[in-house]
Amino acid sequence: VQLQASGGGSVQAGGSLRLSCATSERTFRSHHMGWVRQGPGKEREFVAAISWTGKNTYYADAVKGRFTISRDSAKNSVHLQMDSLGPEDTAVYTCAAGIVPNTDTILPVGAWGQGTQVTVSS
Repeated sequence: VQLQASGGGSVQAGGSLRLSCATSERTFRSHHMGWVRQGPGKEREFVAAISWTGKNTYYADAVKGRFTISRDSAKNSVHLQMDSLGPEDTAVYTCAAGIVPNTDTILPVGAWGQGTQVTVSS
């Protein structure tokens, strides 16, 4: 299982960023996908996930109403649209296949992508 993450960067508070995570068609069609993040001096935490059917989405309370996770079947990708960003969202974001929703863990058959830095300045 291979994951290719893209997006991220630096933005001012109130701004938006979009993360993407591409994988193989096989993985895309059989795994829940999602993101976790780890801020400076903080433990890793769940951010969002979407079921392999696309019918169910899951969000951490801290990002509900601001972040939107979606699937792009044409590109075998999952996107995380992040709006109304604040300094508290500064973290390394890591995509995952086989994520267990509402947790920062993955199934044994899952995989982690590379982390991407998101920095939000006040």
